[in-house]
Amino acid sequence: MFIDIADIYLKSGRGGNGSVSFRREKYVPLGGPDGGDGGKGGDVIFEVDPDMTTLLDFKYKRKYIAEDGIGGGASRCYGRAGENLVIKVPMGTVIKDKETGKIIADLSKRDSRITVLRGGRGGKGNAKFATPTRQAPDFAEPGMPAEDRTVTLELKLLADVGLLGFPNVGKSTLLSKVTKATPKIANYHFTTLTPNLGVVSLAGINPFVIADIPGLIEGAAEGVGLGIAFLRHIERTRLLVHVIDISGLEGRDPYEDFLMINEELKKYDERLASRPQIIAMNKSDLVYEDSIFEDFAEKVAKLGYTDIYRISGATGAGVDDLLKACAKKLSEIPVEETLYTLDDFFIPEEKHFTYEINVDEDGVFVVSGSFVDRLLDVVNVENPDSLRYFHKVLKNKGVLDKLREMGIGDGDIVRLNNFEFEFYV
Repeated sequence: MFIDIADIYLKSGRGGNGSVSFRREKYVPLGGPDGGDGGKGGDVIFEVDPDMTTLLDFKYKRKYIAEDGIGGGASRCYGRAGENLVIKVPMGTVIKDKETGKIIADLSKRDSRITVLRGGRGGKGNAKFATPTRQAPDFAEPGMPAEDRTVTLELKLLADVGLLGFPNVGKSTLLSKVTKATPKIANYHFTTLTPNLGVVSLAGINPFVIADIPGLIEGAAEGVGLGIAFLRHIERTRLLVHVIDISGLEGRDPYEDFLMINEELKKYDERLASRPQIIAMNKSDLVYEDSIFEDFAEKVAKLGYTDIYRISGATGAGVDDLLKACAKKLSEIPVEETLYTLDDFFIPEEKHFTYEINVDEDGVFVVSGSFVDRLLDVVNVENPDSLRYFHKVLKNKGVLDKLREMGIGDGDIVRLNNFEFEFYV
């Protein structure tokens, strides 16, 4: 089964909590704090596996969660870091943020590897909070929270040449003749339900990869037929071979078909429409009047397309000349590193612990935000030492100065989540 798109949920590991511990040994009075730090949470990493050809594995497993860090221990023992979660994907996989549709990474090389989510930092043990004036801190820092995100995986085939055209124009037949690929072939529309890849190896030319893309029809760029599901696979190709049924046996006009397919390309992505094209007038063995070939070639030449070949996928006539033309054209087309602009990429928001101060209708100064949540996680407001640390952090962060700027007076109430205290200068 060929799966080329999947949505999965990712979560990195949470950092381990710091330890609250005091050294207690015989003949060692006042041993002091010796709580160790917690371990870092595991990262979520994507890595290319050249042996994978589909995203089928992600159809059955949709949640991927890295290991949490282990909490610190006594005797300044640090907790073990959580194991990183490495997810294998096929070469050519694009990772997108599900919510925004922006690109996180494009794993188009054999050795591609990227960290998508970072594990939370481990919390500090109480040994780290000891100072000359606070020699026995009985509080520690919790581990930093994990990151999570839902991503979309898109597989885009890595082929040099893409076979383009309406259903039933002979693309699969041509692929089967020029490579060892064995696509499904029959005389009805949409025989090709999944893209097929093959390697062209002909004496005298450099080998190249060719892909048979499922047929496009009018409206494909808007989701009609199968085209929209597979247009993404044309994006990486450097050269397009536009296969035309020159016989017209299906009752369609070859030139109108040519215009319609290019219009669908343009609607999907302007860059695809400008990709170099070689036109293959297929099923030439069924045409007995040269004027049909000449008339079609003359029309497309006026549009700027001059690489036109008369072939027959069934008999093999003209196929070698077409392949040699493809190899020559590929040697002239540079390999593009990326097809994206900076606006296409996802830029994660930097996570800072911030706060804001508002005055409610009762005149209470309400301090809220991620900074408050984090601070209250760390301190124990019932403990004098911890409370002094709490006051020091508020001062260093500028909260107290901000309150004074807002006109707070002696005896006014300050609220941080569920904790309240009276302010005194």
